[in-house]
Amino acid sequence: MRIAAGASLLLALFVSAEVVNSEGRLPRRGRLLAHRSLGEGGQAAQTAAQTTASTSPDLSGVWAPYRPGRGADPALTPPPPSPIVLKPPYAKPYEARRAAEDEATKRGEPLATAAVSCVPYGMPRMMAVALYPVEIIPQPKQITIITEAFSEVRRVYMNQPQPPIDEVPPGYYGHSVGRWEGNTLVVDTVGIKESVLAYQMLPHSSQMRITERIRLLTPDMLHDQITIEDPVVLEKPVVYTLAYRRLPNYKMVEFVCENNREYVDEKGAVRMRVKDK
Repeated sequence: MRIAAGASLLLALFVSAEVVNSEGRLPRRGRLLAHRSLGEGGQAAQTAAQTTASTSPDLSGVWAPYRPGRGADPALTPPPPSPIVLKPPYAKPYEARRAAEDEATKRGEPLATAAVSCVPYGMPRMMAVALYPVEIIPQPKQITIITEAFSEVRRVYMNQPQPPIDEVPPGYYGHSVGRWEGNTLVVDTVGIKESVLAYQMLPHSSQMRITERIRLLTPDMLHDQITIEDPVVLEKPVVYTLAYRRLPNYKMVEFVCENNREYVDEKGAVRMRVKDK
């Protein structure tokens, strides 16, 4: 097997710092980093990535969620989401949870989510939290996406192979790789931990895969089409589209879950502390 210039040294240094398991294989994180280091193409791939980045649509800047109302331009309005169809073992618990949420909301006692405890939203829900904006920072080898809500950060590694799902350490944001297909940025994400609920609070397995197709409709309007696939939980993929409008002069502000007065009562409802006890 040929190794790109410099990659063999990087891999050797990494292996020396990692403990090889009983099967003679690197731990999950070690295999993931080795995957990044041994991407085929070496310097040629980096040069191609830089060239592509310099000619790609300008996604840089701050983007606010766009909620089209009456009279909105249909060309800018996202298509309706696809129906959610879960496999039988997951469908009934999910429907029961949604029904309980609806009833609790009608009573003015919304059920708690992880955010009440200052836990990050994770992927893909972090991409649309109320009206909080997101910032996109493109670079030739990496596109960084930062959300104002909870200051969540995800990194999209450009023009790199995606490791097998079982070799990606589970996390809130998973492992994302991207490539340009014409004027569309295609992002593949795997490795989302199962405790991080997906779109519409969907459950998922370790096999969930998220595919995004991000493109400009106009210089100041952006669509992110998100497809969720999970052979364990879903009967068919779930597809929905998020819309954003550019905020040219906006500066992202710090969001730290520090003075949180929300808490979860014994019935699972969200309450507000009105005074310190």
